[in-house]
Amino acid sequence: MSQHEPPTAPPTTPEEEARYHDYRGSAIPWYVRLLWLGFWILAIYYVVGYLIPQMQVELIKPP
Repeated sequence: MSQHEPPTAPPTTPEEEARYHDYRGSAIPWYVRLLWLGFWILAIYYVVGYLIPQMQVELIKPP
């Protein structure tokens, strides 16, 4: 069996590499903020609707 050399990319300059990079900053997209807001709304709904009433039952009359 013969050994093959691994393929190598041709040498490029930093300017050529940067041509395909599009940095948009560290701003969080609106849909990520919407998902995060939805998560917290559902988490608060769960705590108020299910966890607090069950904790009261468990503390008053433990199993």
